[in-house]
Amino acid sequence: MNSKVALVTGASRGLGKSMALKLADAGIKVIINYNSNHEKAETIVRDIKDSGGEAVAISANVTSEDDVKKLVASSREAFGQPIDILVNNATGPQPELSLEDVTWEDYLDQLNFTVKASLLLAKEVIPAMKENQWGRIINIGSEVVELGNPEFSNYVTAKSAVVGMTRSWANELGKHNITVNAVHPGFIPVERHGEVTEDSASSYIEGVPLKRLGKPEDVASMVRFLASDEADFVTGQNINVNGGKTFGV
Repeated sequence: MNSKVALVTGASRGLGKSMALKLADAGIKVIINYNSNHEKAETIVRDIKDSGGEAVAISANVTSEDDVKKLVASSREAFGQPIDILVNNATGPQPELSLEDVTWEDYLDQLNFTVKASLLLAKEVIPAMKENQWGRIINIGSEVVELGNPEFSNYVTAKSAVVGMTRSWANELGKHNITVNAVHPGFIPVERHGEVTEDSASSYIEGVPLKRLGKPEDVASMVRFLASDEADFVTGQNINVNGGKTFGV
């Protein structure tokens, strides 16, 4: 895989950071996309380079068409080759709102990251993937699609779109040897969740057959597998990584 280039959006922290590190560990050249957290993004780049890998940090608002075009162009310039692997991970704030309080704008906020950004990025990277007859697109969803969390319909609706979008893209792009899959993480504490312990999350863990919280590395390992040649015959799949909390969409 050391001839491949991966773009991970929202990779300066959380799950995206873990995905970027895991892909780099497999020998893949990684573009660390971030919106504003330059210092954290550069720290990840240094960590990857210190481990013998290749990485570059590029700032872009992935909901902006102009920014996406510049991001993909800059990525090509950085490594002298196009993007082979796209991981649509970036997200924004995720407010919990009742039906009385939620607005259409709140829905659009979630759809912009989950659907619009993914579409803009796919349209930019697909031409080169088709030319090379090889590509990987990995969309990041959520177990909320199956749980249907109350007072969270803005986020649940957006992540539900990932399911159909993934299947449709997989059917359209399969003839070009481009696979499209989605990974749906469970509740996995990262920086934005603050301090979370097994005790404080005991009510959630009770419903997890494996009886523990997930780690970012759990999701990153699945992403690395789907990006690899070992997953060459896997496409159109929505894969839960949540210890069995849910069983598939």
